Amino acid sequence: MSGSNSSARDAAAPRPTEAAAGSPLGMTVHALPVPEVVDDRRRTASGRWKMLAVLAVCAAPVIASYLTYFVIRPETRTNYGTLITPPREIPAALGLQDLAGRPVESASLKRQWLLLAVGDAACDARCERQLVLMRQLRETLGRDRDRVDKVWLLPDAGTPTERLLEASGGVSALHADRAALAAWLAPADGHRLEDHLYIVDPMGQWMMRVPADPEPAKVKRDLERLLRASASWDQAGR
Repeated sequence: MSGSNSSARDAAAPRPTEAAAGSPLGMTVHALPVPEVVDDRRRTASGRWKMLAVLAVCAAPVIASYLTYFVIRPETRTNYGTLITPPREIPAALGLQDLAGRPVESASLKRQWLLLAVGDAACDARCERQLVLMRQLRETLGRDRDRVDKVWLLPDAGTPTERLLEASGGVSALHADRAALAAWLAPADGHRLEDHLYIVDPMGQWMMRVPADPEPAKVKRDLERLLRASASWDQAGR
């Protein structure tokens, strides 16, 4: 009888493999998803770097063109006009008005290269030469002429004659406050504001002064260089 009871207990006792299969110790090897978390972090970091690289590539043309003209300035490059460093932002309080007396926002002159002349409405012989020169310079730029506007700033209250406006080839004539003009633009030593043409970039910054009584071919060369340097980011037409 004792032998049969012993056999029954032996049969009822779990075998070692069965006990091990039900043991909680078998669960300790499963909580290891760490490599997947690390991979996710690496993918996120990689994506951010790729996005920054794309932004850098998009901004590179603008940065490169301005570094070339305002920072690097190698000695072998000669410009005819005087570079203004740092360039001067067009003042918001320039007091611009059209010939009918309507106010004009200074910001409306942005997004286009500008050739500026300053002169009273009476316009002496030098003033007329500058208006004609601006027209000729723009026309000789060929397909790039639509990237340049001509602006005549009048620091007096007079009205130009139709003959002058026609001779200029459709110049934008605007009245401006003389004191505000003098605070923004500056002539070369020994000259007046009216003696020069001024070049303003599409961001509204005066960045070059043309010499008094200039050589047209050399002014054109400066303009062509500026337009070529900004070709990748400047769009024609305001």
